[in-house]
Amino acid sequence: MKVPALLFSLALFTGVAANAGAQRRTIPIPSGTIVDLSYPFDSSTVYWPTAEAFHLEKDFEGTTDKGYYYSAYRYSAAEHGGTHIDAPVHFAQGKNSVDAIPLEQLIAPGIVVDVTRQCAQNPDYLVTAIDLQNWERRNGRIADGTIVFLRTGFGRSYPDPKRYLGTDQRGAAAVAGLHFPGLHPKAALWLTQNRKIGAIGLDTASIDYGQSTLFESHRTLFASNIPALENVANLDRLPVRGFSVIALPMKIKAGSGGPLRIVAIVSARR
Repeated sequence: MKVPALLFSLALFTGVAANAGAQRRTIPIPSGTIVDLSYPFDSSTVYWPTAEAFHLEKDFEGTTDKGYYYSAYRYSAAEHGGTHIDAPVHFAQGKNSVDAIPLEQLIAPGIVVDVTRQCAQNPDYLVTAIDLQNWERRNGRIADGTIVFLRTGFGRSYPDPKRYLGTDQRGAAAVAGLHFPGLHPKAALWLTQNRKIGAIGLDTASIDYGQSTLFESHRTLFASNIPALENVANLDRLPVRGFSVIALPMKIKAGSGGPLRIVAIVSARR
């Protein structure tokens, strides 16, 4: 799907929209091709081994006694699974919950740092500050407010848990068998100290790699109110720059995260 130029723009509020003192800000949406970056939620959706999976139950489906078709369902799931957002409060007490993340951090220009080659050689690869700096040498400084995506190549294995997570086992004992790439804690620190990104995302189940036990990248990023977008789909369809991102989660009051519908609009002028 393509979006015509000048079709619409988004009027946002700086900070939380409900804040009566916030100042209005208009963010234009560029023309381009829409790329869906979300996986559907169903029985195959990937969740952390200890998390409750997605369940969809039928309340009614069919023809009513008045002769018209009607369907309604109910679902349940953990906050963190499938394509979802980690709010900063997930690992940083007092920081933004999912409903409090400023929309301007979730609707912004995006970039892709491609580390598929490194991750193909090492499923436990940690994306380094040097990887980020190498991207900048080729493409220029990461602009303030950017949503940074890390393309590891693991998205091609979704939703096969054995290939995508490193294990298809469930429960607490399975956590030790997780193997997938993530962001090095020192790279997370470099980003928070040297750049002002809006959010960060990747095509694995966690911004920390599978073997992490301290979740230092989460903690470092979230202490600076930078949310993480996890299990992002179709990063292989994005260029390294020249696209905008709209990443809108379920607005769960005081939530530590939630399901995420995220799209990219790739500019024809990049």
